[in-house]
Amino acid sequence: MADAAEEQPIKQRKNGLYAGVSDELAENMKSGWADTELRDLEPIPQAAETAARRARLSERFPGERLVVPAGNLKTRSNDTEYPFRASVEYAYLTGNLVEDGVLVMEPTGETGHKATLFLLPRSNRENGEFWLDGQGELWVGRRNSLAESEQLYGLPCADVRTVADDLRKATGPVRVVRGYDAGIEAALTDKVTLERDEELRGFLSEMRVVKDAFEIGELQKACDSTVRGFEDVVRVLDKAEATSERYIEGTFFLRARVEGNDVGYGSICAAGPDATHLHWMRNDGAVRSGELLLLDAGVETHTLYTADVTRTLPVNGRFTDLQRKIYDAVYEAQEAGIAAVRPGGKYADFHDAAQRVLAAKLVEWGLVEGPVDRVLELGLQRRFTLHGTGHMLGMDVHDCAVARRETYADGTLEPGMCLTVEPGLYFQADDTTVPEEYRGIGVRIEDDILVTEDGNRNLSGALPRTSQDVELWMAKLKA
Repeated sequence: MADAAEEQPIKQRKNGLYAGVSDELAENMKSGWADTELRDLEPIPQAAETAARRARLSERFPGERLVVPAGNLKTRSNDTEYPFRASVEYAYLTGNLVEDGVLVMEPTGETGHKATLFLLPRSNRENGEFWLDGQGELWVGRRNSLAESEQLYGLPCADVRTVADDLRKATGPVRVVRGYDAGIEAALTDKVTLERDEELRGFLSEMRVVKDAFEIGELQKACDSTVRGFEDVVRVLDKAEATSERYIEGTFFLRARVEGNDVGYGSICAAGPDATHLHWMRNDGAVRSGELLLLDAGVETHTLYTADVTRTLPVNGRFTDLQRKIYDAVYEAQEAGIAAVRPGGKYADFHDAAQRVLAAKLVEWGLVEGPVDRVLELGLQRRFTLHGTGHMLGMDVHDCAVARRETYADGTLEPGMCLTVEPGLYFQADDTTVPEEYRGIGVRIEDDILVTEDGNRNLSGALPRTSQDVELWMAKLKA
């Protein structure tokens, strides 16, 4: 079969400095290149797990063709693209993280599927794609051949440039994971329904609720790197005071890029009153001695598993009396929440336990009118606690988001689930219902908790949590 790329013209920049390519140069570029094919490659570490996941998916949808795209590059501006991140569903089932890939699971009968991974092959040398196209290998780097990919991922690989035409000819029931590849969806437009596709996506989300051993190991790696990133930040707080929250953001990002793939989400580097905004990601505010820094950040591993950790730190290393009182209340709430994470318990138990502690503190301080049961029934504490106390964690920072409610929020905890416990208290700078000294103080403490057979394990527990331990830890790092 002729290379699919030979029939596609190479797109040139409109205002490029070269008008064209001479026949002599085109011929010259075809030859003189060493054989770089990689042989005897070892499978990726999670190859056994991805195969087991595909087998489970096959059992759930017998006799149906399943299509799971990686997604495409997205334009940032003109001819520059955002860094690519493969769709979670695709990465979970294949371990491949390259743009334009598509996993197709074709039914082999009433049961079973044949899985094929459709990928871009090596850049074409005959038509000049490898050096003339903006995504050619001389521009963006070498990609694996299809034969190499078969060794790495443990399943047959084929040229993705043929997959849309193949899918247009497909017969029988088909489901596709939507939202990542418009070309693939267009090829299937008369073969799929939104309801059936959402059922596929929901099942893939529920598959990730309980983590396997490989995933737990990756989450621990992410937490370990995140701990080191927090230590990096404490060591440079004086430089952040001289500049802004951006110095903190950049410092943590360096650790994430050196030890992992990226940050798992936009880092929240919120100092002073910025800490009262839950998703403060401008990170352009001042960092002042005597105020608090709320740092919510996580390293994402090379396999796309992320940590999600928050610590609230006194910029000068010492809490004031009021800051300590609020911090200790949040710590007590987090302790209650973590204690409620155990197999057989309800998912919502940790939230309820933490909220009860915070409501009691707000009543004790005279900020809301009790009794506590009334406060909780009416949700009055939410003016100051604002958000839920946690969420599932994994390849997405808010993992398993489209799982059915009965499986997630109304479900029961099982060993292998991983979730955050992150209570907080936030007193807005313009909130006249609280004493002036409270205004502009935000405190959150967040850890990543794995449900175990006999209780739980704090994957991010290497970071100090009590106010006293935080002060000792900061003093040691600054010494």
